[in-house]
Amino acid sequence: MSECLFCKIIAGEIPSDKIYEDEQVLVFNDINPKADVHLLMVPKKHIVSLNEVGTEDDPLMAHMLRLLPEIAKNQGLKDGFRTIINTGQGGGQIIFHLHIHLLGGSKLPGFD
Repeated sequence: MSECLFCKIIAGEIPSDKIYEDEQVLVFNDINPKADVHLLMVPKKHIVSLNEVGTEDDPLMAHMLRLLPEIAKNQGLKDGFRTIINTGQGGGQIIFHLHIHLLGGSKLPGFD
């Protein structure tokens, strides 16, 4: 985990543009945004991907999902937003620390 980019961001070793933080999660702006609003929600607990989420993580996952609409609203996304969880290399995951992309705004890309 010492080589995990998101663990380093959580530890404050790498700066981020923080939007929200509590004892369980960190939310920050994506450095390569694909929409007007493109945030990453990262659990502070290192979980490699959605494939590794266990029943012991149910409270954390519920917290994350309940928090997303509040953060979206605070970002001005009153008409809706998109969430994406890339899982595994075949699912497009590049950083192997579970994270949720929150995207929205007028430049929200469509699915082709």
